[in-house]
Amino acid sequence: MSDKAQQIGRQVSVDLSERSDLITAVPLRHPWRLFSAVLLVGLVVGFVVDASHRKSYGWATYRQYIFDPGVAKASLVTLQLTVYSMLIAVVLGILLAVMRQSPNPIFKSVAWVYIWIFRGTPVYVQLVFWGLLTTLYPTVMLGVPHVVDILELPSLTDIPLFWFAVIGLGLNESAYMAEIVRAGLLSVDHGQEEAAKALGMGWSLSMRRIIIPQAMRIIIPPTGNEVISMLKTTSLVIAVPVATELYMRTRDLASITFNPIPLLLVASTWYLIYTSILMIAQHRLEQRFARGHGQARVDVITHSGSEISGML
Repeated sequence: MSDKAQQIGRQVSVDLSERSDLITAVPLRHPWRLFSAVLLVGLVVGFVVDASHRKSYGWATYRQYIFDPGVAKASLVTLQLTVYSMLIAVVLGILLAVMRQSPNPIFKSVAWVYIWIFRGTPVYVQLVFWGLLTTLYPTVMLGVPHVVDILELPSLTDIPLFWFAVIGLGLNESAYMAEIVRAGLLSVDHGQEEAAKALGMGWSLSMRRIIIPQAMRIIIPPTGNEVISMLKTTSLVIAVPVATELYMRTRDLASITFNPIPLLLVASTWYLIYTSILMIAQHRLEQRFARGHGQARVDVITHSGSEISGML
């Protein structure tokens, strides 16, 4: 039966190869798709040309301040806020994700309440609280509250407001990172962990060599999105208040020039530059941790196809 099937298959292949010259493939036309594309390009070009000649945008002021040393320095402060906050968020998010997966009900409950509070309240409100922390706790004492004080810590007023902003942003973002990490860990099949145990690997070694490398393929894309989102969220640290970051610097300049539009364009340009760099870095990381994944699927399909041909 298999010999007959192979013979039929070869005959069909010969017939198709002989008639391939007689087949004329005509591509399907999409006039409305072409019309929509031309219309969109026309609208974009029209908007750009109109904006470039419109004086209300203040292009002269834009060119004056786009590379202003004060603006460049403020953009570096924005980058520092982003990096420090994300470091706190990633470390604490991993810890919270592990606590959520813990069989200990206390750890699981504490992590759930933490995530519930920080995801359920606006980040601006949280930053306002961090700005008022020195009012709530003018002095910090270690000991039994309202009974006995053992050690008095340095006053919170000596800490720069920059670090209150970093802590506020990091703690808020850690709640989101915890769910991202937990989703990545859950995406790895449980059989991988069982196989690692069968090979004599401990929990730490199996996490480093087996679980985390596979989970990173799921964790990296949303984490990159959160980093980009954090870059823009730093504009809210005026609630602390921190007035040295990019948005506040350009707003201060706008109050001097009485022309806010070109300064908003300046801030947007710097945000777009940093966002583009982060997007490229995210793409490279995704490619690195996805190595072999697509090829493995192709190999499986090819192997399965060869087996089916052998069965025929």
